[in-house]
Amino acid sequence: MQHFRFYNREDLLFLTRLRRFETKLGERLATLSNSDEWEESLRHSPAKYILIGIPEDIGVKGNFGNGGADSVWLPFLSAFLNIQSNDYFSGEEMMVLGHFDFGDLKYLIENNASNEEERVDAYRHAVHAIDEEVESLVKVIAAANKIPVVIGGGHNNAYPLIKGVAKGLTKAGIIPLAQINAVNLDAHTDYRPLEGRHSGNGFRYADEDGFLHQYCVVGIHENYVPQNVLTDMAENPFTDYITWEDIFLYERRSFMQAVAHAADFTKDGYTGIELDLDAIQGVLSSAETPVGISAINARQYVYYTASENNVAYLHICEGAQQLADGRRSDTTGKLISYLVTDFVKAHVVAVNDPAP
Repeated sequence: MQHFRFYNREDLLFLTRLRRFETKLGERLATLSNSDEWEESLRHSPAKYILIGIPEDIGVKGNFGNGGADSVWLPFLSAFLNIQSNDYFSGEEMMVLGHFDFGDLKYLIENNASNEEERVDAYRHAVHAIDEEVESLVKVIAAANKIPVVIGGGHNNAYPLIKGVAKGLTKAGIIPLAQINAVNLDAHTDYRPLEGRHSGNGFRYADEDGFLHQYCVVGIHENYVPQNVLTDMAENPFTDYITWEDIFLYERRSFMQAVAHAADFTKDGYTGIELDLDAIQGVLSSAETPVGISAINARQYVYYTASENNVAYLHICEGAQQLADGRRSDTTGKLISYLVTDFVKAHVVAVNDPAP
């Protein structure tokens, strides 16, 4: 893994604020026992949920977006490691595997491209290299019958997650065909045409390559969906969407009714749970919105889908602590930490006490 850095226990404790009479997640979360034989070590770990970071904004910039999606992984991890380990969430179910560092790819592009068009083409070319490494890692995780929990980066990473997890589940004999579903809470469909890889077309590539079966996105904004994308999704019986306006402006259904519809649409088969932080009002992201869902809505979405779907992975993306234009927020990482614990709590209950 050329660009992946594996963590050890000292890495976690370095970010954990220890306190007498308390136990933090950083003291409980697992790490690899042997990073040299990481695949074998991973398979033998009792941890079910494998946390990895992808702090990159190359895919976002390839989509003409605002850079900064590479800035939230460490703030999230610091917030997450300092959560209390208690009866509600002990942390023993999770392993922190490490994070990708694609800084060399970004450096080469930004120091060699001579104009904007050349930079965008180079970003899109670099996304293919990111795809290969992310796919390779999550394939091993899924083949070990474990669930990737992926934080940071652009929504371009949905494609290698879908592809890698589908291949891993097939390799393990869990599913007969390398194809899974995805449910997405997002202000955008990320189903743009095949014009080169970037953060706006990960689901289209996954669909075209046969790894995505059914896809439903909740909360898209009518003002930011190209007509060709609307037409393509409307004509495809395996894709569906519910707009923000349908829920909050026209009030054709409640938010939880929309989430339940999406979960039901993707219930047949393993499903990746996607959440783009640009769907949440006021959260710093590559496409921050003044009009969106609330953080409470986002937590409800994660908890419900993790409870109701046959989960393949969790992916929370596009958030930032600091954007390239200078805007900053110190709460994005903490919000993601809530979402991750909501996911694990819901899925643990669903697995241990399934509905009749």
